[in-house]
Amino acid sequence: MHCMMAFFQRWWRDQSEAVQSIVKQLVSSGQLEFINGGMCMHDEAATHYIDIIDQTTLGHRFIKKEFDVTPRIGWQIDPFGHSAVQAYLLGAEVGFDSLFFGRIDYQDRDKRKNDKSLEFVWQGSKSLGSSAQIFSGAFPKNYEPPSGFYFEVNDDSPIVQDDITLFDYNVQDRVNDFVAAAVSQANITRTDHIMWTMGTDFKYQYAHTWFRQMDKLIHYVNKDGRVNALYSTPSIYTDAKYATNESWPIKTDDFFPYADRTNAYWTGYFTSRPALKYYVRTMSGYYLAARQLEFLKGRTNSGPNTDSLADALAIAQHHDAVTGTEKQHVANDYAKRLSIGYTEAEQLVATSLAHLVESASYTGSGNPTTEFQQCPLLNISYCPAAEVNLSQGKQLIVVVYNSLGWKRNDVIRIPVINEDVTVQDSEGREIESQLLPLDDAHVGLRNYYVKAYLGRTPTNTPNYWLAFTVSVPPLGFSTYTISYAKGAGACSTRSSVYTFQGREKSTVEVGQGNVKLTFSTDQGKMTNYVNRRSLVEELVEQSYSFYTAYNGSSDKAPLIPQNSGAYVFRPNGTFLINPGEKASFTVMRGPIIDEVHQHINSWIYQITRLHKEKEHVEVEFIVGPIPIDDGTGKEVVTQIATTMATNKTFYTDSNGRDFIKRIRDYRTDWDLKVHQPLAGNYYPINLGIYMQDNRAEFSVLVDRSIGGSSTVDGQIDLMLHRRLLLDDSRGVAEALNETVCVLNNCTGLRIQGKFYFRIDPMGDGAKWRRSFGQEIYSPLLLAFAEQDGDNWKNSHVTTFSGVGSSYSLPDNVALITLQELDDGKVLLRLAHLYEIGEDKDLSVMANVELKQLFPRKKIGEVTEMNLSANQERAEMEKKRLVWKVEEGSAEEAKVVRGGRVDPAKLVVELGPMEIRTFLIEFKQRFRRDVADA
Repeated sequence: MHCMMAFFQRWWRDQSEAVQSIVKQLVSSGQLEFINGGMCMHDEAATHYIDIIDQTTLGHRFIKKEFDVTPRIGWQIDPFGHSAVQAYLLGAEVGFDSLFFGRIDYQDRDKRKNDKSLEFVWQGSKSLGSSAQIFSGAFPKNYEPPSGFYFEVNDDSPIVQDDITLFDYNVQDRVNDFVAAAVSQANITRTDHIMWTMGTDFKYQYAHTWFRQMDKLIHYVNKDGRVNALYSTPSIYTDAKYATNESWPIKTDDFFPYADRTNAYWTGYFTSRPALKYYVRTMSGYYLAARQLEFLKGRTNSGPNTDSLADALAIAQHHDAVTGTEKQHVANDYAKRLSIGYTEAEQLVATSLAHLVESASYTGSGNPTTEFQQCPLLNISYCPAAEVNLSQGKQLIVVVYNSLGWKRNDVIRIPVINEDVTVQDSEGREIESQLLPLDDAHVGLRNYYVKAYLGRTPTNTPNYWLAFTVSVPPLGFSTYTISYAKGAGACSTRSSVYTFQGREKSTVEVGQGNVKLTFSTDQGKMTNYVNRRSLVEELVEQSYSFYTAYNGSSDKAPLIPQNSGAYVFRPNGTFLINPGEKASFTVMRGPIIDEVHQHINSWIYQITRLHKEKEHVEVEFIVGPIPIDDGTGKEVVTQIATTMATNKTFYTDSNGRDFIKRIRDYRTDWDLKVHQPLAGNYYPINLGIYMQDNRAEFSVLVDRSIGGSSTVDGQIDLMLHRRLLLDDSRGVAEALNETVCVLNNCTGLRIQGKFYFRIDPMGDGAKWRRSFGQEIYSPLLLAFAEQDGDNWKNSHVTTFSGVGSSYSLPDNVALITLQELDDGKVLLRLAHLYEIGEDKDLSVMANVELKQLFPRKKIGEVTEMNLSANQERAEMEKKRLVWKVEEGSAEEAKVVRGGRVDPAKLVVELGPMEIRTFLIEFKQRFRRDVADA
């Protein structure tokens, strides 16, 4: 059964005990088998590894609890391309014995049929090599029965007519057809076993017609004797393959991009519905932080929890959810579920923080009195909690929570009404702050989208962003107080602002600390990047283009026209967007942030931002509504060009984890015939993309999943937004034309987002990509409270860390799960962030001290689990099938994995790219004495 567990769970809860008992019997007899077992069949391009681990864990633990079984088989038959992380992490590390899928590139499939390599052993990780390999199989023809064997009520395939008195008696014909189809598949398959997938989308509406025909076919084919036919399951098939002792070809890297025919690259969905993709990503980081706070406070059976957000995030990983390949009303439903889940988690976060800040005076009875507000619409500059008038003596308290395992210094920005304000840190010291005027583009975005989302126009408009640097301990918070400054000396520094109109010719330099950028105002372009610390200098030019979407009219018959759509990227032409004559160019400078604002045209606005003490460039963009008055759909791309000699080569991440080498117009496994030089070179990006030459590395990190490439040497392309007017004939049956409506007036969707770039000397880029990548995924969580007078510091805990005082995780380790389960046990996952050989200092064994991670608890028992926490790791290793591979397969580096955890020392070791999962039992409940942290 490969249905989404989310649907099965809904069905299961509605069944009587009698029906549930029958289902349990079918499962224990092996007639009904759970495969994959996640809440959904997740996508593999637009998903982040933390999300797919979480959604798989949710499904696997449900199956374990209800049926006491652990799924053995990965069944990713419909996702549109397959990732390395799926193979080694969501396959081998979960404990699967095999992984099957339907969709691989049509050129790749043809080659694999010829050399009988549709089935192979996949080593997805160069760091974990053969220790995390999995037997994998791609179907000969998607996930369908052979032609002529479809048995839905109205299907065309002839039924088996075995009544000899009727004129259409056809047993021998049908047996011959069956044998011919089986032999044909056997000729492209190693060993004597082949699998037929008897069904496809929307079949078995009336299952009897299928089973009646299959019963007859099995009976008569076996009577014929040329082939042996049987009802089977993917695990029976896997065991039969394993028993042959065959040696299999090795596959490394991944199966992107995917084309199902000429001119049909499914690379558009890497960007489709970018707002939904961003919502999923921000909810993911929030869910991680909320579970930590739920644990720190202590999970209770009553009151708000994170379960609803967990469910919503799980199904949002579906291969027609976060991908953006669903109809609009379905996308709305996913967003609605996320919103409902967020609302409950937001209450949990507020009460958890209130417990923690009041713990000095908290006696353990009653509820905390502090009421924290949060700002989920801060990305559109709307934060009512911060937009309070402080001139009457009120103070705004900002509690900043850091969900990372190490101390963090970062700049936060909030919209404020007053300009005469001062900021104090947790100790009550005044700290430097900066006011940046709120620009018209952001005010317009705020007013329109607040009205669209909340049904009301904001009552007042803040005049400024207030920016200041915060310092927050690991798994902890710091408190900042914003108050009205009565004296002249203590105020925030106002930014100095210069505006250049149209073609006014000037060169402007901006910079904070080590990094300097030069802009040419008449061209509206950045021209130079200098990092004075690492002595790297590079000419960098960023521009915007759009691709016009192919409309199919010029495809020659009998070919089916191929349009650009939700799945497929099929460009027809590329048009550079030149800043217009009226394009303005504004520079803001201050002690914390320098910004350059550019009105590229009427529907693209960009801010290039430099932070003090940071060595990367932040680019914020507002793109849309994409104009369609010419009747043509468009895809908007930004290009960042350098002078680097990159030799067609670039690197993109696999689900935010391993980086995979890409070479333009090239595939490792076959000789690529290039029909689509743009679309065929796009890859999914969840963390980042980088390129290098013999001198430097240029890295770009992203805030959501997105499609990107390097279509020209020395240049990186990111597709930021798509608006299309035709369907691509792959099942959505709707154009990807997202709009937002206010009072029946609908306009094209605007996308606000960020990307970040940095240049490092060759070999030094991984540190920034890995550590700053964690900061993008886990932004600081802000909670606001108002108070009269100055007594917050005296009556509240102002700084707190959940880990031992002065302890932090190693620089190469992330805490990706900290969650208290219903039974009081705690689920802990630790991830090594580096690949083998990726960084000279950090691609080494790391150690985490569990006693320091849980300083206020006494650890009882620590049990290492498989990745999805449904079986002990040792049990999984015992059962693992070890597949033989062909001689002469690639040599692998020595695999380094952490050893057993000593129950006395309680130190966890992690080798490069290793993720380890534990269930921890504590000897006592959480004590409330957190005041001394």
